[in-house]
Amino acid sequence: MNHMTKILKVVVAGLILATTITSCQKGDLTSDPNAISADATVPVSLILNHITATFIRAEEMPLGGDATYNKNGYKAGQYMVSAYDKYWGNNEYSWSYSGHAYDILKYTVQLEIQAKSQFGVTNNKYLALAKFFRAYSAIWLAQRVGDIPMSQAGDAVNFPKPKFDTQHDVYKNALQLLDDANSMFNTILTPATQNTAFSAGGDIFNLTNLQWQKLINTYRLRVLISLSKRADDNADLNIKTQFATILGNSTTYPIMTANSDNMVYKFNAVNLYPIWASGSNAYNNFLFVGKPVLDIATSTADPRTFLMATPLSGKDYSSFASYQGAPTGTTVAVLLGSTFSNFNGFRYVGSKTGDNAEPFIFIGYPEMCFNIAEAINRGWIGASTAADAQNWYNKGVTASFANFGLTLNASANQSVKSSDAAGNILGSVTTDYGTFLSNIAYNTTNSAAALTQILSQKYVATFNNSGWEAFYNYRRTGIPAFPTGPSNTGYGTVSGQIGIIPRRFLYPLDEINANNDNYKTSIGTQFGGTDDVTKDTWLTK
Repeated sequence: MNHMTKILKVVVAGLILATTITSCQKGDLTSDPNAISADATVPVSLILNHITATFIRAEEMPLGGDATYNKNGYKAGQYMVSAYDKYWGNNEYSWSYSGHAYDILKYTVQLEIQAKSQFGVTNNKYLALAKFFRAYSAIWLAQRVGDIPMSQAGDAVNFPKPKFDTQHDVYKNALQLLDDANSMFNTILTPATQNTAFSAGGDIFNLTNLQWQKLINTYRLRVLISLSKRADDNADLNIKTQFATILGNSTTYPIMTANSDNMVYKFNAVNLYPIWASGSNAYNNFLFVGKPVLDIATSTADPRTFLMATPLSGKDYSSFASYQGAPTGTTVAVLLGSTFSNFNGFRYVGSKTGDNAEPFIFIGYPEMCFNIAEAINRGWIGASTAADAQNWYNKGVTASFANFGLTLNASANQSVKSSDAAGNILGSVTTDYGTFLSNIAYNTTNSAAALTQILSQKYVATFNNSGWEAFYNYRRTGIPAFPTGPSNTGYGTVSGQIGIIPRRFLYPLDEINANNDNYKTSIGTQFGGTDDVTKDTWLTK
């Protein structure tokens, strides 16, 4: 069997199945008879189409996906709270075995092979994007479980037992891949090509060449800020320096400059908005908005409150006191008989194609603004001041409002529609931007209080967006505080503990079965021999 055939047919240990969003993709290379020959030519646009269609998984989609089975980023981030297990499952953090991102890596290997073969050079934009996908797929799993195979993953020579790389090395290598990808774009793009579509028909996100470069650098900022706990004890990673270098040179390291640069997944008549695709739109009245996000929103008189949630039954829809989020630690049986705020029915169940809802941003400008504000707040950016952090903080809030269709201006109030769970409009509320802006005014004299503001507003901005980022930020910072209790922290008999939220997933079951020796060595080094969801990895210790 030749090398290319091995790569197509052999699945590397532990990374076998992938959840894919199939309705946008043009084909499955593994079932294409032309793809099993080493000499076969497969259009790079077809491979890219598959990768980008696979990029976002069901568990990272808002209001649906794996919500019933609890492996859902928005349940973990406590934005979604089930009030009826028949339709939405319970609220336990019962994830057990992690999924993986091998499908991205598998097709990235093919993208590299075909790009080199078809373009005859080792420096083209498809190879640059492949570096991003390699980095992304590795970090996707490492941040969930800890040490993983990276340097030998996807390599048929080491199948089926690739070695584990330490989480430190995974992040170091991934950051280098992202830097290399940016450098390649700099040598390839010209003023004439930077604003053309990267791959018409191949890229489901429909980004330009320059927007992909911006996304790569914006994602790198996300990765660097996620390493905040390691910024002072891993000098070889140069975490602060890397962040400052990107921020200080927009010519070499272009980053997102507006919401128009966001990586947005677009729903349509085929790809229904997730609450419709999961068949749960009729049961919105059994789904509550979580307590943490509504506590932040109502306490600051945030007009986004009226767009996110429903008022309590029979209460004044224009009063913030009428909007209350549910604590996930409460039993589902109690929640079923309780009154809390549902998701705004007009926005989230009023259209099968999500036309009423805010766009589903997976990596975006508002989050980037808050990441930069946090880095400045932490003292990573040299001579930057609290006023600079305040500027990025304000940009993040303003950009988030724009995604809700709101122009945040103290002297230009707008009208927003309040709705019940079924989508019936209850009435319009006039926003009070002045009060809100006063309530969230950045604290320039107390950096700890300011950091809480940054992280809190970032949490509101990732409502129904950005996959698992809200949970990862909570895990890293503890902000905002998540309610805990026996009803949201049960996860079987993994450790016998209750009252805490898990810190990680178990390794993929396929990895355990196929690469057991390396797996056992790794959990021995990391966790004393027990694959324990309550243990922190190097990333968050």
